[in-house]
Amino acid sequence: MLNISEKDIKKYYSMEECMEAVQDAFRLFSQGKVEVPLRTQIKNEEGTGTYLCMPAYCQEYDASCVKVLNMFPGNVEKGLPTINAQILVMDTETGVINGLVDGTYVTRLRTGAASGVAFRLLAKKYCKIGALIGTGGQAATQLEAMLTAKELKEVRVYDLDFERAKNFAESMRKSLAKFPTEIVAVADADEAIDNADLITTVTSSTQAVFDGNKVKAGATISGVGSYQPHMQEIPVELLKRASKIYFDSQEAVLAEAGDLLVPLDKGEITKDKFTGDIGQLASNELLGRENDEEIILFETVGIAAQDLTTAKSIFTKVQEND
Repeated sequence: MLNISEKDIKKYYSMEECMEAVQDAFRLFSQGKVEVPLRTQIKNEEGTGTYLCMPAYCQEYDASCVKVLNMFPGNVEKGLPTINAQILVMDTETGVINGLVDGTYVTRLRTGAASGVAFRLLAKKYCKIGALIGTGGQAATQLEAMLTAKELKEVRVYDLDFERAKNFAESMRKSLAKFPTEIVAVADADEAIDNADLITTVTSSTQAVFDGNKVKAGATISGVGSYQPHMQEIPVELLKRASKIYFDSQEAVLAEAGDLLVPLDKGEITKDKFTGDIGQLASNELLGRENDEEIILFETVGIAAQDLTTAKSIFTKVQEND
């Protein structure tokens, strides 16, 4: 069995390759070609952690995997990853487990890649300014995907802890030095989104993390952090202003994401606002951006199809180079 570490993935596999794999995942999922049951989710009694199991199978991609994942948001204060996971890669003909892939890093990578795919498919052709709200364990790959998707002049980074935001920005300037983008920390979320063409939110907040009325016309937003019904980082004002709202999986989002569940329950929005799954756009079944004035939201909670195509493509790449 091939044991693939984060170091192996970084050595052989790029964000660009992951974005291609994730776009395949979205397309295949929307076409009904991936078997992806809603993930099993168990919360501990203290409410501090969540345990998840995510199986997936796709005949067309010749791939089968199971990801076991634990989410503990409080770990960020302990200097530990908020997500810990492993992915079993299985042979589709024999069921033999061929590989064990570092699921913690794959989760970061494919979650970032999802935003990258959304920005590539939904954003305006020319974008100059990006905003990243939240600097936890998922933030680095979110930033890398944003820069991979679009050539930006500047990205502003915000976190409730300004010192952490400054340290994150400094670290990213070094690790993402190949991109000609200025990465700066700011002390206010609304300053971060001012005139921003691309916005990514990746927090565990239970209230809006910026003023939705201050988002510029033509912006594209990726809502990443709301993976439980009580979490609500996207402001209702933005939902009301959005011309289109896409999902990685509408079924999954409406089972888990407070960003949509809370305002739906309060009657602040209706499902008429929803456009559909981004895989339908990748399959040319839905229209994307129609002009440079539309505000478009992509809401993602993550689906096992992303893990499936990412882990399979990583396994194949590492196996070829091992």
